Parts: sequence; C-alpha cells; structure tokens
Amino acid sequence: MGIGLAQACSYYGLKFICVIDPKTTQQNIEILQTYGAEIDLVSEPDPATGEYLLARINRVKWLLHSIANSFWPDQYSNRYNALAHHRTMDEIVQALRRQVDYVFCATSTCGTLRGCSDFIRQQRLKTRVWAVDAIGSVIFGGKRAKRLIPGHGAAVTPALYRDGLADEYTQVSDLDCIAGCRRLVKAEAILAGGSSGAVISAIGRARPFIPPSAICVAILADRGERYLDTIYSDEWVNEHFGDVYESWREDAAPALELVAS
Repeated sequence: MGIGLAQACSYYGLKFICVIDPKTTQQNIEILQTYGAEIDLVSEPDPATGEYLLARINRVKWLLHSIANSFWPDQYSNRYNALAHHRTMDEIVQALRRQVDYVFCATSTCGTLRGCSDFIRQQRLKTRVWAVDAIGSVIFGGKRAKRLIPGHGAAVTPALYRDGLADEYTQVSDLDCIAGCRRLVKAEAILAGGSSGAVISAIGRARPFIPPSAICVAILADRGERYLDTIYSDEWVNEHFGDVYESWREDAAPALELVAS
C-alpha cells in the first residue's frame, strides 16, 4: 500500500511520508524513495504489545498532530478500503459467470475480506469466503506472536473487521508462506509475495474439505519481486528457519507434482 500511495502522491505532486518498521525490505524502501517518499522508520515496537503496528500508528497520529493540513488514509478503518473490493468481487463473479464456490483471500486490514464478503451477501451469492490469517495475528482471536513476513495478519483487530465476514479461516506460519510461494513459482511460474504464498498453503490444507468439482478463486495480492531478499533467498530462509526448511524441501517434490497436475 505504501508504494501505491507513493506513486499516487508522486503523480499529484503531494508530499508523502511513509512510516515503516525494521521488517520493511530494503528493496521496498528503495522503491518508495524512487517515487519521492520520505521514510520515517519506527525502530522500537510498542511497549505494551511488543509489535510494530501500534508503534507505527502512534507515530502517524503524532505526525498528523504536528503537520498542518495532513491526511492519513487509515486503511484499518477507512470504509473505502472495503468498498473498493466490491469491485474486486464483482469482476470475479462476472468473469466466472457467478459460478464461484469459494474465495480465498489473505486478511490484514480486512479491506479485501470485508469488501468481498459484503458484496457476496448483498448479491445473495452462494460463494463461501475463506480467510487466510497468520499465526501470531489476533484478527480471529489468536494469540499475538512474532511474525517475520508482512502482508497478512495484524497485531490488533482492525476496525473494518466484524464477526461473520468469513465462513472459514485458516492461520498459516511464516514457513507456510515461503512454501506456498516456492510451490507456486515452481508449478505455475507465478512469482508472488508472502500473503499469496499464505493463500496457496491455506488452499492446500482446505483441499480435503472442498468438493472436487468446486470452483475456487485465490486472490494473490502481492508480487514476488519485492521478496527476492527474503522469501526467495535460500540464505535468508536458512538463517531464520534452518533445518525446518531443509526438511520441507526434502518432502516438497510429491506436493509440487500434485500442484502441477
């Protein structure tokens, strides 16, 4: 989202300050700076939660108070975030002639989840929504824990969330994201980012519970080029996951064959 805002602000000649934390990749920082964004790094997590999200939000609120005529889109509670994804769901059902049994989407701000879910309810579609969350996220009542891969999950429950948005949900680990990304690029030549890998792994887990003839849609919201130094870097993965990842690689060949078929 930060890069998208940097693009828009560059085009319209607006000053843009992007508040980031140490999990932001160097590549993303360089892209932001190329678009002219000013980088504001929050180096310490929120003392109460140990997470960076609240620390970033508090920093944004301080900037709003300090800078005259400033604006924060606040993607965590802005209703236009969710409303924009009515169009997402509309395009999906139009492309598939309303024959959609399941939609899998990663959830963080809950904009995609709420927008798709609300559209489905309004149109009285039979589509079931399967949310993909992160282990360590609190959105669906999980216990807060450290996460390395951004793009899905949240340390606080977003204001856009409400009960009943998802018919089902699955929580996946950082390693699941990596596995999903690498399976996707190997089987389909799609280079996708962390939350997309989470969605692919969640579909793999859900497969036994889905009828063979069901039409499933996976929303892949991020590109993999921005994860070359993390998810797609063997050195980074081995540094953080070591033998656990090597064990997955040994067992991956049959799964890759299954995905490809």
